[in-house]
Amino acid sequence: MASRSKRAVAVAREESPTVLWAIQPADQSTVRPSTDIDPAVPLRARGGDARAFAELVEHFHARCLRYARYMLGEEEDAEEAVQDTFIRVYDHLGQFRPDARFEPWLFRILANRCRTMRSRRWARESLVVTGELPVVAAEAPEETRDLMDEVESALDGLPTEQREAFLLRHVEDLSYEDMAVITGVRLSALRMRVKRACDALRTRLVQEQERGR
Repeated sequence: MASRSKRAVAVAREESPTVLWAIQPADQSTVRPSTDIDPAVPLRARGGDARAFAELVEHFHARCLRYARYMLGEEEDAEEAVQDTFIRVYDHLGQFRPDARFEPWLFRILANRCRTMRSRRWARESLVVTGELPVVAAEAPEETRDLMDEVESALDGLPTEQREAFLLRHVEDLSYEDMAVITGVRLSALRMRVKRACDALRTRLVQEQERGR
């Protein structure tokens, strides 16, 4: 247990976020890298091209669903948030500026939906959401599953704004500039949220390590 926790502590280190393989979906081929789509595609969709809009959904759906899962913790809620997001994108494409990048505009809508749903659920249920991480693989060793559990538990304990900043930065690999567009928060405040999230994760994972000795 102690050795697993030592490895998990690295998840909270901002300088080494690559250990976040522990919370990635099993089939990496379904999640595109953090890169924006051809800028001509959202412009065609904005002009009413249904095929272009379908291409946007296909390109970003898996990433949006992954983000929503970790923000909301429940598969059904995540799917609802993503569905609502793309409906809102479709309805408001006319407001998308031709000179803007589509990715941060999309994630701003998604982040807002996740915040709304999370706040509504907390008010309704008054409980801590536990969530489920996707299984890495059927043959994943027990050590890997335990590491995922530790990371999941630590993420669930973060305040919403810190979890959001951490996921956008270290899972979606977005720049702080894009994060500012998405959240409407100043760069300095976002950097502080990520730092506090990393500090909190490190503390929680070290505590797990101490308990496992």
